Amino acid sequence: MKIKNILLIGSLSFLLLVGCTNVDEKVYDKYTADDFYGSAQGADVALASVYAQVGGNWDGVGYAGADRGWYDLNCFSSDEQVIPHRTTGDWELDFARLYKHDWLPTDSFINNTWRWLYKSIFNANLAVNQLEKSNAEPSKIAEAKVLRAFFYYLLIDDFGDVPFYTDNNITVDQIPQSSRKEVYNFIVKELTENVETLSATKGGNYYGRFNKWAGYTLLAKVYLNAGVYTGTPEWEKCLAACDKVSGGGFSLHSGAANASSPMGNKYYELFGDVLPDDETILAMFVTANVVSRNIFTVRSLNGPDAKNLFGYSGWNGTIVPKDFFLKYDDNDIRKKQFRYGDQGGGVNYSIDVASLDNPGAAPQAGVRNTKFYPVTPMDGGGASNDFPIYRYADVLLMKAECNVRLGNAAAAKPFIDPVRQRAGLGILAANPTLDDVYNERGFELNWEGHRRQDMIRFDKFLLANDFRGVSANYRKLFPIPTAALDANKGIKQNPGY
Repeated sequence: MKIKNILLIGSLSFLLLVGCTNVDEKVYDKYTADDFYGSAQGADVALASVYAQVGGNWDGVGYAGADRGWYDLNCFSSDEQVIPHRTTGDWELDFARLYKHDWLPTDSFINNTWRWLYKSIFNANLAVNQLEKSNAEPSKIAEAKVLRAFFYYLLIDDFGDVPFYTDNNITVDQIPQSSRKEVYNFIVKELTENVETLSATKGGNYYGRFNKWAGYTLLAKVYLNAGVYTGTPEWEKCLAACDKVSGGGFSLHSGAANASSPMGNKYYELFGDVLPDDETILAMFVTANVVSRNIFTVRSLNGPDAKNLFGYSGWNGTIVPKDFFLKYDDNDIRKKQFRYGDQGGGVNYSIDVASLDNPGAAPQAGVRNTKFYPVTPMDGGGASNDFPIYRYADVLLMKAECNVRLGNAAAAKPFIDPVRQRAGLGILAANPTLDDVYNERGFELNWEGHRRQDMIRFDKFLLANDFRGVSANYRKLFPIPTAALDANKGIKQNPGY
């Protein structure tokens, strides 16, 4: 079983609490709170409470890895994946409703995402306060502030105008709602003032933590979507942030053949266990049943198919929509992640899906995905694949997009071509268009949590598909949960809901 430093830090904080319950023990020396959080050990304990919120687990908690949370809300509302209701009665209709853009303010996905993000912000506020009061090392204070900015960025991306606070000494009903632009400005200020102070260390204790390079990648993502958030694009600033990331010595991981891999290529090491640090910038680490879990492959495959591949029954859930799947070139090594057609043992996945909800899809309808081919320890509840939050291929494609949008497509070509070549494709015959960049982002980053955001930025999110007509413009934002409106009467619901 892999051992990760942040887990050890979390365990340490628990042991410290347990140790304090022995009232018979004579204590001759002790830390004050300020002294403790000012120490290197104490600062890491404060940060561990925030990082503990990132890992995906049940009840919609975390960034990715389990169900009914942030990942599902943002991925199933895009064109890259969906869980259809089955004609056998399996799977609730609310998964399909996300894909059909029929979600409601009372849906669990929306409630879970909102609760998770605000719990994370509360913990980040607490960490910032503890570290500042104790005059902790500046890089640790900066790390807590960057983490808080990360959660607020996810919040405004999904919900727009949101309740905003940085001091926990306030009740829920009194938190004021700030505009998306105001919170965006706060995020940019926090990042630009703190990212350079972060550690430049890669891997080791900083595997899965915001170092300088992850901080600049986050800043680049914020600038990339500035036009959506504020109405004013910031392509030059996004490029500058990406250039900072490039200074970290990252490169594309090898796409060479690998006979020992069940997926046949080294490329898929990017989605396995302990992600390679040549390309991975920020990872969410996972050890199933200990720290988080990764359910994406077991949730996709039919029961007997999964049992045959890795010994545990699959959930027969998530599929890849036909239109998305058919865009891949047959020579693209990234197409190896998909399972379709006859798999033997009575399993035959059809590409066509007749219905998502009424009466639903046949049991074996739909292309399946094994991008996160399970690694041990694993069982029928999930595997231990770590999850790439940010990787260098994304940075290269951001550079390509910004250059095209700035009218310099020739400068974009050297950034998109290496991503294609790694996938076994030729270079583009001409300078890239925005559609080229959009498509390449879909091919490269599918199922990694970026697609909804990309679709909105490229004006593709509202387009009709096989299962719904054109969506109304207000669907670019999710509704504020009904429970949040009930708890704080000063919050206004997003238009249209």
